[in-house]
Amino acid sequence: MKKVLVTGGAGFIGSNFAIYLAEKYPDYQLIVLDALTYAGNLDNLKSLSGKKNYKFVHGDIRDPKIVDELMSVCDSVVHFAAETHVDRSIVDAGSFITTDVYGTYVLLEAAKKYGIKKFVHISTDEVYGEAPGRPSEEEDALYPKSPYAASKAGADRLVYSYFTTYGMPIVISRCANNYGPYQYPEKLIPLFVSNAIEDKLLPVYGSGKNTRTWIHALDHCSAIDVLLHCDDSFNGQAFNISSKEEFSVLDIAAVILDSLGKPKSLLKHVEDRPGHVVRHAVDPSKIEKKLGWTSKIKFSDGIKDTIKWYKDNQDWWKKIKDKQKDYIEFQKKWYSNR
Repeated sequence: MKKVLVTGGAGFIGSNFAIYLAEKYPDYQLIVLDALTYAGNLDNLKSLSGKKNYKFVHGDIRDPKIVDELMSVCDSVVHFAAETHVDRSIVDAGSFITTDVYGTYVLLEAAKKYGIKKFVHISTDEVYGEAPGRPSEEEDALYPKSPYAASKAGADRLVYSYFTTYGMPIVISRCANNYGPYQYPEKLIPLFVSNAIEDKLLPVYGSGKNTRTWIHALDHCSAIDVLLHCDDSFNGQAFNISSKEEFSVLDIAAVILDSLGKPKSLLKHVEDRPGHVVRHAVDPSKIEKKLGWTSKIKFSDGIKDTIKWYKDNQDWWKKIKDKQKDYIEFQKKWYSNR
């Protein structure tokens, strides 16, 4: 029986993966570790409540004691836990460095100590910086442009160093922008959908023409599943994950407004953020050719389902937008002068 530790499993992608793993592999033992900071939400994991193969632990990956205890009883790790919002990293980079880099170090040390059989590190396409006239490939140099991206690049390379130095069985995913249920409403799609539902303005940075490749969180989960179970010949490698479907902020906004029957007058162009990447795009050819994974969910279908989820689950995001002090204060600080 496989025992899997999922860090950051109460967050957006982590909770989707925890639910995916528990349902697909009922004979696996799943331990979710999450510090329940502002973006961690136990409501995301309600469907796992009562399942015998699931255990939640409230704790911080920067705490060597709790990490040691959990790592000693697991044989695999999927590491999502991180500070992830570019805007917040611009305001205060410190927590990104301590969580994303030092927290990853704590996990790696414990994984090394207990001989973990597979350590899947969830990195991001942000580590590449600008796509160089074509989608970024795994061998491209890393040029992160925000403190968030730099902290993830540091963690990405720290994980790789534990493979080259200690032979640790690590694999790294670098995924395109995710969307889907349970995404904290400061991120683009849930912010725009919830604002549109409430007839509030949709803040568009600069021209709104910055583009990203997008992928549904469940597609990302299926790719992580493949990486978790790949054989040891792939240890030490990074894999880009993407649907290859690329859209601008204005494209996304148009789909959302059209789906909800809202007017374009809700769009509001605001001051661009510093270091804003013009284009993020990654080439998933490696994982497609070597591991047989491909994206299954078309954006046109996934975005409709996602919009419907936020429309049907307004209590979930209203508790955050209307009552969570951290959300309210940051939104006011970030957007008040834009």
